[in-house]
Amino acid sequence: MNALVVAGVLIVLLGISYQTGWSKSRGLVTADGVKVHSRPQYHGSFTAIWAMVPALVILLLWAWFGGGITHNYTVSQIPQDILVSLDQAGLNGAIIRINALASGYGVAGEIAPWEQAAGDALRSFNFLTFAGTLILAVVAGGAGLAYARSRITARLRARNSVERVVNVLLLACSAVAILTTVGIVASLVTEAFRFFTFINPLDFFFGTVWAPNNAGGTNYGSYGLLPLLAGTLMITAIAMLVAVPVGLMSAIYLSQYAPKSFRAVAKPLIEILAGIPTIVFGFFALVTVGPFLRDFGNAIGLQISATSALTAGIVMGIMIIPFVSSLSDDIMNQVPRTLRDGAYGLGATQSETIRNVLLPAALPGIVGAFLLAVSRAIGETMIVVLAAGNAPILRGSPFEPVSTITVSIVNQLTGDTDFTGPQSLVGFALGLTLFVVTLCLNIFALYIVRRFREQYE
Repeated sequence: MNALVVAGVLIVLLGISYQTGWSKSRGLVTADGVKVHSRPQYHGSFTAIWAMVPALVILLLWAWFGGGITHNYTVSQIPQDILVSLDQAGLNGAIIRINALASGYGVAGEIAPWEQAAGDALRSFNFLTFAGTLILAVVAGGAGLAYARSRITARLRARNSVERVVNVLLLACSAVAILTTVGIVASLVTEAFRFFTFINPLDFFFGTVWAPNNAGGTNYGSYGLLPLLAGTLMITAIAMLVAVPVGLMSAIYLSQYAPKSFRAVAKPLIEILAGIPTIVFGFFALVTVGPFLRDFGNAIGLQISATSALTAGIVMGIMIIPFVSSLSDDIMNQVPRTLRDGAYGLGATQSETIRNVLLPAALPGIVGAFLLAVSRAIGETMIVVLAAGNAPILRGSPFEPVSTITVSIVNQLTGDTDFTGPQSLVGFALGLTLFVVTLCLNIFALYIVRRFREQYE
C-alpha cells in the first residue's frame, strides 16, 4: 500500500511539474518577438527533473537508513528487564512478533501486554515516519519545481540540460551491465581462489576422477574436471549437430523458398519450441527419446543406454533449433535485396546466390546465432539432469551415461552449504570454467567473422 501511495504521489508531482514548465514556456513563445532556445517540452522536462530529483533523493535516503532506525525504535520499545534476558534468537523472535502486531496480522500464542504496547507504538511510528518522509519529499520536490520555473527564460538552454541528464541515465544503464559482469567475474575468481587453497589446480584441471567427499573432514576426495568437461562438450557437440543443420536449412527455406502463407504458419510453430520449459524437454527425453534410442540400438546391435549423452544431446538440439532458425532467418532477411538482384543479373541461380552472396553477407549474424545456441547448450541443466545419467566418468562413447559441469554445480550446491570447504566452493571453480569456455567461444566466433568478412569484402 505504501509503495502505491509513493508511486501515486511521484506521478502527480511529475505531471504537475512538467505541465508547469511547459505552460510557462508556451507563454514565452506566444509573446511578440520572443525567440526561445528550446521547445516547450524541454522546459517541461527540465522542470520535472528538478522536481523529481530532490524527492527521489529523500525517499532513497529513507529507504537506505529507515530500516535501521525502525529496528532501533522497535528494540527501544522492549522493556529493559525483558531485553537483557533475551539472546539474539529471542530478540529476533520478539521483533518479528512486534512487527506482526504492528502490521495487524496478529501472532500465535498469548500476547504479552508489553508486546501489544510495542506493536501499537511501532504502528504509530511507521505511520508518522512514512507521512513525514512523504511530506518532506513533496516539499523538496515543490521547492525544486519553483526553482526550475524561476529559471525558465527565453534563452534558457533547457534542451542541453535535459540531454545531459539523459546521457547520464544512458551511461548509468550501460554501466549496470558492465559492473554486473565485473561483479560476477570477481565473485567467481575470489571464491575459486579459495577453492584452490584446498585443491591443487593441476589436480582440478587435469584430473580424470570426479569423486568429491561431501561428508566433510580433511579427506576432500577427487575433483578432476576432465570427466565433466568431456561430458559437457560431448553433449554440446551432439546438440549442435542436430540444431545447426536443421535450424539453418529451415531458415534458408523460410526466408528464400517458402510461400508467405506457409512462412506465416511455420515460423511461429518453430518458435514455440523456445517457449517450452526445459523440464518438459527433460521429461520428453527421459520418457520418449531415451527408450526409443535404447530399443533402436538393440534392433541394430548397439548397446545404447536410455540415459546417455546421445539422448541429452538430441533433445537439447531440438530445444535450441528456434534460436538458430529464427535468428538466422531474421539476419538473412536484412541482407539488401540489391545484392541478390545483382547476382541474378549476372546469371547466378537461386542456390548459387544463396551460397555465394546471401550466406557470406549474413555470416556475422549467423555466427552470432550459432554462438547463442552453443552458450545455451553449455549452460543447460534440467535436460542433462534427467537424460544424461549423471555419471561423472571420463567416457569416449556417446551411448553411455555422462555428467556435465552444470549438473555437478547443482549437486554440490544442493542442501546445507557453508561455503567454507571445497565441497561447496568447487561450484565457483566450475562456474569460472564455464565462463572461460564461453569467452573462448566468443573469441573464436569473432575470428571467424572477421576472416570471412574480409574475404567477402
